[in-house]
Amino acid sequence: MPGGGNHRGSIFRLHVGTALLSVGDWDDEIRRTWGAGSTAPAHVRQTEYPLERAVTAHIGAMPFLWLGVDDPPGPTSDRGLIESGSIALLSNASQAPIDPPSAGWLGHRADRDAVRQSGLWNVNHVYEPPESAFLDAIERYLARA
Repeated sequence: MPGGGNHRGSIFRLHVGTALLSVGDWDDEIRRTWGAGSTAPAHVRQTEYPLERAVTAHIGAMPFLWLGVDDPPGPTSDRGLIESGSIALLSNASQAPIDPPSAGWLGHRADRDAVRQSGLWNVNHVYEPPESAFLDAIERYLARA
């Protein structure tokens, strides 16, 4: 299904879709099935397709910045350290907001408190303090770029 996606395989897509459900005029069947289960039959995925396309359009309009971190995944991965540390550093959930999201940010309509409170499309690491080692890891990878 071109322009769609799979919110059952992406928590990011799930969060964006639940927020879009709160602001749009969506079919009741989509509301009942969105986020239900880890798989869905073809007729459910076809019914959800308009919302999947809206999620793709919303995410596609976002600016992204990425840092190539080529170590293998695992509990000692630099990728995991940088991801969790960056989320913890940028989160507004455990502190007075330094750089709050705009009033029109769709995440204000998310169904998860952690998304709304943090100002991020994340629920993990938003209430944690960042580990200082993550800044050293970022510095190493930036020096390579």
